[in-house]
Amino acid sequence: MFRHPVVIRVTHWVNALCLLVLLMSGLQIFNAHPALYWGKVSTFDTPLLAMSATEDEPPKGTTMVLGRTFDTTGYLGSSTGADGEPADRGFPAWATLPSDQDLTGGRSWHFFFAWAFVLNGALYLIYGLLSGQLRFRVVPQRDQIQRFGASIWEHLTLRFPQGDEAKRYNVIQKLTYAIVLFVLLPVQVLAGLAMSPAMDAAFPFLLTLFDGRQSARTVHFVVAALLVLFVVVHVALVLLSGFWNNMRGMLTGWFVIERKVEPAASIEGDPRS
Repeated sequence: MFRHPVVIRVTHWVNALCLLVLLMSGLQIFNAHPALYWGKVSTFDTPLLAMSATEDEPPKGTTMVLGRTFDTTGYLGSSTGADGEPADRGFPAWATLPSDQDLTGGRSWHFFFAWAFVLNGALYLIYGLLSGQLRFRVVPQRDQIQRFGASIWEHLTLRFPQGDEAKRYNVIQKLTYAIVLFVLLPVQVLAGLAMSPAMDAAFPFLLTLFDGRQSARTVHFVVAALLVLFVVVHVALVLLSGFWNNMRGMLTGWFVIERKVEPAASIEGDPRS
């Protein structure tokens, strides 16, 4: 079955690259001040989240979340730097782009790929609307909505569709993609714009929408975490439901549909029935 047109495949892989670079460069920017607040100003004594290192030798990393402090030495707050030595930094060197503490470099990477991501997303949406692919991928059909509970159970028990049912995305997939496309990503883009003084001057409603620049930064961080969770679950399901078949589909467009095995009907008088 031919499942993924070329535009869908190209925009999918461009999105994957953009999201990876945006995440790593975003963590680099976050490391310049590894703390989150709510409101219009930074209330340094009451952050929602903060990563720091103690003055001990060797230093210990701590992460504070909503007033509770956790020891995160080696991972968050204090970890190995790009030079292999212990460093006072929010996220470790391997997770940031660039790996050194470089706010200017991180912002350059982030802004370039942010615009690439927006333009690529616009191409995906326009093509999806004109071709009908968007409706195929995100709008559940009536029978799928009626089987919503059964679909949840199938996901929990790792039972994947076969036969004709595998020719379309299931209701969980469609609703998840719809939430990502029409809720999380727009909020993420608007929150990113709200952190820009130039954008705030041109569109003052952005600060009102998020109750301040610091709140927008927190929303941006939280939505990024949700997108990472989505990608992790997405990749896990790709692996569990047939890695090579899914990869072939997203590289060539062709997806193999396995024939659904029906239970053998019982025969009257057959001692085996």
